[in-house]
Amino acid sequence: MSTVLDKSPALGRELLAGAVRSLRKHPSAGAPYPDTRLVLRGVRPDAARLARYARLCAFPAPSGHLPLPYLHVLAFPLTVRLLGARDFPLPLPGLVHTSVELVGHAPLPVPEPYELAVRVSGLAPHRRGTEATVVTQARLSGQPVWESRSTYLSRHRTPEGAAPAPPPAPTAPLPPLASWDLPGGLGRAYAAASGDRNPIHLTRLTARLFGFPRAIAHGMWTAARCLAQYGDVPAVRVEFRAPVPLPGVVRYGAEGDRFELRGGDGRVHVSGRVGGVP
Repeated sequence: MSTVLDKSPALGRELLAGAVRSLRKHPSAGAPYPDTRLVLRGVRPDAARLARYARLCAFPAPSGHLPLPYLHVLAFPLTVRLLGARDFPLPLPGLVHTSVELVGHAPLPVPEPYELAVRVSGLAPHRRGTEATVVTQARLSGQPVWESRSTYLSRHRTPEGAAPAPPPAPTAPLPPLASWDLPGGLGRAYAAASGDRNPIHLTRLTARLFGFPRAIAHGMWTAARCLAQYGDVPAVRVEFRAPVPLPGVVRYGAEGDRFELRGGDGRVHVSGRVGGVP
C-alpha cells in the first residue's frame, strides 16, 4: 500500500510521537510489520543545509551534483515516520544503524525535484536482537536514479535456545591512510546537519539510557566521511560493525575497492566495499 504525503514530515514531532508509541512495543523478529510505502514528491535539497553537510563530512563544496549519501538524509523524515508508526513492532528510540547499501543509477543534480519512496522490506533475527531492513528509492521524472537498503538493529534479549549468528571474523588491517580525531560534539553537529537526533548520538547521558557508555557517531556520518576520503563512486556497501565512541580517534585505511575505520586498539568499527553491491 502506497501513501503519498503532501509535505515532508516534521522530524522533531515524528521522533517524539515514535518514542511515545514505542513505550508499549515488544520487539520480535517474528512480529508482523506494516506493508506501507511512503512517497514524497517534489523534494529539493536546501542549499545551506547541503553545504553544512558537505563541510562536516569533508565532501567538496556542492556544485552540480549531490554526494551519493545525501538522498539518505533527505529521505530520513520518511524513514522516521515509517519506523515510528504504531504498527511497526520495534521501538524507535535506540535503533542502531548496522549497514547501508547505496547505488546511484544516474547523476544526482542538486536543484531538481526528487520523488522519494521508503518501505520496510522485512525483519530478521540478529545475535543481539531484531534487525529491520528499510528500502529507499529516489526518482527523477519518473525514472529511478538512486536507491538504498539499510538495516536497523533493535537490541533486546533473544529467545532462549536461539542460535544467533557469530560476530564477524577478524580481518587483517588495510593500509592506513589517515587518522581522524573525532570531537565529543560530532553527533550533535551531524544531527543539526541531517536531522537525525537519535539520543544515542547526542550526549553521554542520553546514550547511557540505551546501554551505551557514551555517545556514538552516526553510522551515516562515518560512511559519508569514508566516501569523501575514498572518492566519487557509483555504489557502496558499508557495514557498521562496532559503535564509534565520542570523543575518539579512528584510523582510515583503504586498498583496492575496500576501506575501513579502526580504533586505536585495532578494533574494526566500519568496513566498506565500493563499485558494486552484491
